[in-house]
Amino acid sequence: MRAGMRGMDRAAPWCLAATLAMAMAAGLPARAEEKIISSHGISTFGDLQLPADFAHLPYVNPEAPKGGEISEGTFGGFDSMNPYSVKGRAAVGSNIMLETILTGVADEIGASYCLMCTTMDYPEDRSWVVFHLRDDVKFSDGTPLTAEDVVFSFDTFLAKGLSDFRTIMGQQIEKAEMLDPLTVKFTFKPGVPTRDLPQLAGGLPVISKAHYQKNNLDLEESSLTPFLGSGPYLPGRINVGRSITYVRNPDYWGQDLPINLGQNNLDVLRFEYFDEPNAAFEGFKAGIYTFRQESTARIWAEGYDFPAATDGIVKQEELKSGNKASGQAFLFNLRREKWQDPRVRQAIALMFNFEWSNQALFYGLYQRIDSFWENSDMEATGAPSPQEVAILQPLVDEGLLPASILTDPPAEPPVSSENRQLDRKNLRAASALLDEAGWIAGADGIRRNAAGDKLTLEFLNDNAQFERIIAPYVENLKALGVDARLNTIDEAQFEVRTRNPTYDFDIITGNAQTDYFSGADLKQYYGSATADVSVFNVMGLKSPAIDRLVEVVMAAKTREEITAAQKAMDRALRLQGFWVPQWYKPTWWTAYFDMYDHPQNMPPYALGETSFWWYDADRAAALKAKGALK
Repeated sequence: MRAGMRGMDRAAPWCLAATLAMAMAAGLPARAEEKIISSHGISTFGDLQLPADFAHLPYVNPEAPKGGEISEGTFGGFDSMNPYSVKGRAAVGSNIMLETILTGVADEIGASYCLMCTTMDYPEDRSWVVFHLRDDVKFSDGTPLTAEDVVFSFDTFLAKGLSDFRTIMGQQIEKAEMLDPLTVKFTFKPGVPTRDLPQLAGGLPVISKAHYQKNNLDLEESSLTPFLGSGPYLPGRINVGRSITYVRNPDYWGQDLPINLGQNNLDVLRFEYFDEPNAAFEGFKAGIYTFRQESTARIWAEGYDFPAATDGIVKQEELKSGNKASGQAFLFNLRREKWQDPRVRQAIALMFNFEWSNQALFYGLYQRIDSFWENSDMEATGAPSPQEVAILQPLVDEGLLPASILTDPPAEPPVSSENRQLDRKNLRAASALLDEAGWIAGADGIRRNAAGDKLTLEFLNDNAQFERIIAPYVENLKALGVDARLNTIDEAQFEVRTRNPTYDFDIITGNAQTDYFSGADLKQYYGSATADVSVFNVMGLKSPAIDRLVEVVMAAKTREEITAAQKAMDRALRLQGFWVPQWYKPTWWTAYFDMYDHPQNMPPYALGETSFWWYDADRAAALKAKGALK
């Protein structure tokens, strides 16, 4: 629904003398036994796939032409160009101007390669990292980007970034310091897992210190003044709340780097805003925008019968995705008293009939989410392995988790009949659970507790297309005796009601997030310390067992260790009962005016339409000649 910031080396080991010399030059405490790794990137586990002298990314077309425009639709509105503040609504792409020292790739999990740096140095224990910046990195105004800007950006995000992010970053990074104008060192705090910290430091956006201070910008405040960055695109026309355009910088410093060849191909990226999703689809049909990533099964199955689609002007294409599922789910606000009893949560979950919804509403096109690592080999299945048991046993011994987690398959969402909206078997099971929890149905059929309070449930929704999905769920809950209702509001109201300090909701559709290789991000998503300030842990989950498992995941040093740790955490998270998982599809549904091309061998982890797709000028001219484009 809404979306943040997100290896061993192939280089030959340095000799001892070189290691000591480098350590002294970098101001590091030289230890004869400390091996310093120098590399063009870093991987969470294992080797980097690309050598230091790679010519281009394996999935791009390095000869892709530059030019043209791609436009996409979204809905809601925006009133800010600051994506790092809870104030205001940031425009789509408002961080596109900013780059990071390291960058990821779309066919390799856990790998980060030098973008702004030539090389990076770090010890085997990853207790610090030094980045050697390129001498040609320029902000889009032509001024040089230096280590001073990197340190300033870190200090600013540490002081003024999103509260949950800066809290966790402050627990992990001791300091950033400029060793010389092109060398910056990050030192990590002792006693914390350092596996991911070089990537965390190298993944921080870098903003211009001079521009930030000259314009009196504030990372905590909403603003229509974009941050000055070094990226390949610049803000173009900003029509507040209606549309925003980004234009390719012809003087982009990094356009000829091997990691950028075949990318950033389009001259113009345009995003058009619509009041709601149905209007956005009508806008696409009318040619107001030209590329659409379809998210509605009904439209994908039935909606592309308009003339441009039937005449071949608009192309439908389904592309395979290797991405882990987003964790889309109905999420309960655990801060509310009614949700404290797990029997209530279980009863409410029983009344969502995915199987009927998939057949009646989704044309059988979706699969059910049942894991926090769905569509990956990190998903827990069957009985736990001995390694998982070893992780979970202490938590069982302390009474933080039930003993059944050591032997049983992981919890899965209830299965319902696809033949009727209301599954009678699940209705009886849910009724028994609410009776046990003290919510008794009265003469009017409404359930009340001993104090006479009704069991009420409001679905807070900001997507009109979800109304047809939520409405049957509401009807099922009413049959159970729950005073349930659907309240569809606009995006601005939704953000106010679902963020700190308000958290004024019962149940929403959101994302229960994880990364493929998770780390400190789990503290933001599920940690007790950030439950009342996080924009990610909207459920307000506070679980000592989950807090402990987060530390185990963060401390994993090998691929085998993190697999066992995340599978153990997957089992424990599923037992918390704060979600009713929804659905996903392991493909991208795309529809676009037939003037774009993409690489034949698409990477598994990104669609990349604004990056490594390209524009065919001849086909675009033919469409214009037909009057198909606005």
